[in-house]
Amino acid sequence: MKKKAILPSCYLPPVMYLSIMKMYDKVVVDVYEHYIKQTYRNRCNIVSSLGVQPLTVPVEKPAGSNAMKDMRISEHGNWRHLHLNAIDSAYGNSPFHEYYKDDFLPFYENRYENLVEYNTLLLEKVCELMDIPFNIEFSSSFIDPRLCSDFDDYRPFMTSKKADFDMPELIVPKTYYQVFSGRHGFLGNMSCIDLLFNMGPESCLVV
Repeated sequence: MKKKAILPSCYLPPVMYLSIMKMYDKVVVDVYEHYIKQTYRNRCNIVSSLGVQPLTVPVEKPAGSNAMKDMRISEHGNWRHLHLNAIDSAYGNSPFHEYYKDDFLPFYENRYENLVEYNTLLLEKVCELMDIPFNIEFSSSFIDPRLCSDFDDYRPFMTSKKADFDMPELIVPKTYYQVFSGRHGFLGNMSCIDLLFNMGPESCLVV
């Protein structure tokens, strides 16, 4: 394992994202990569009473750019209200929802324009609550995977289409308590808020 890792900017990223942050001395987020639809860059998965529920932040591409750093958050569909209601519904009975829910309210009550900024501020808050060092740096240009032999590149794994058995063994998530595990079994690599609301201060022991 190398000492440096590359990750994309992600919305309330999956548990494996935090595991990678803990494993490496240096983590570089490539903000110049092309935005990729239907990935964790603007989507997270939570666990509701019906199973996995995706939450997607609508985005708008500026003219002439597909870079993540330029992706704008759209106000289409009242998504903030929908996300907050979905999170409250999914985790209202979890052990630590009441303890942490107010920490996330500002992110759904205030408007943010830039997707990377929004993702970063949410990640900083999650790391603070889990007591995980925020060891993120941002790229100054696109990091070509063919030219980054000194990095471990995890960008291809940040999509919900990757099954656990496709991932490097080091980032396959550990099991932990989930509110609906009796109904659905354990569902791995859900959003970091699934871990936080279910495990609270012990979250850092899971990642």
